[in-house]
Amino acid sequence: MRIGCCVNMLAGEEDTTGSRWIPHLKECGYDYVELPLAQVMELPETEFQKLLELLSETGVPCECCNNFFPASVRLTGPDADPAKAEEYMGRAIKRASQLGAKVIVFGSSGAKNVPDGFDMEKAFEQVVFVLKKAGAICRKYGITIAIEPLNRKESNLILNLSEGAALMDAVSMPEVGLLVDYYHYVMEKDTAETLRCVGPRLYHGHFAEPEGRVFPREALSAYKEFFSILRETGYDGRCSIEAYSKAPAADLAIGLRAVRESIS
Repeated sequence: MRIGCCVNMLAGEEDTTGSRWIPHLKECGYDYVELPLAQVMELPETEFQKLLELLSETGVPCECCNNFFPASVRLTGPDADPAKAEEYMGRAIKRASQLGAKVIVFGSSGAKNVPDGFDMEKAFEQVVFVLKKAGAICRKYGITIAIEPLNRKESNLILNLSEGAALMDAVSMPEVGLLVDYYHYVMEKDTAETLRCVGPRLYHGHFAEPEGRVFPREALSAYKEFFSILRETGYDGRCSIEAYSKAPAADLAIGLRAVRESIS
């Protein structure tokens, strides 16, 4: 299994993508970096080119992007604008391709959360429509989309693996699959049985210690069980640590070691 890191969780006001940590990923031995697409889309072309140069210089590939949509691109509710969403997707997926990404994560709670009083089934249909459009664009670039079930503290639509699989089924495109995030998995009390069922449909994974959503410190038995189930289902793709840290330089190394020991 290839292990990466979502550096947006380590970003600051002057580094909104978290890209300053890419050289540290190289030093620690991460396989790839996962960059936040919505924040990358805010970069002027000159800054985007510098990001591409950094990836080339360090030799750390950007194999995935998270944060697909910014909150300003509404996907559900009466203010949803499919034309605006499609225009954004065209530009964003192109940039993701330039980065080298093979997977784009669709969590995007700010964009997809359903407004109070709006019909949930209608909102679901709106998201299906958007993902069908996104899948068609991704097909041109050889990119897939991984639906990320979130937790109810962050979102009100697609809150567990079963709901994520239902969305995947409704879209029904090979370019659109499923993601399991250990943090959300634990927060929502998802089950090992469900994980075993959806394991063959997983396109990507995220990981963090649920208590505080921080970098793991050691290979706990719960971590080992989680990764053991993934192996049982045949999943051997990518998993990105998506965690906060007050001391990233130290935690990046400690977290990578803990995850690798959990997998072995």
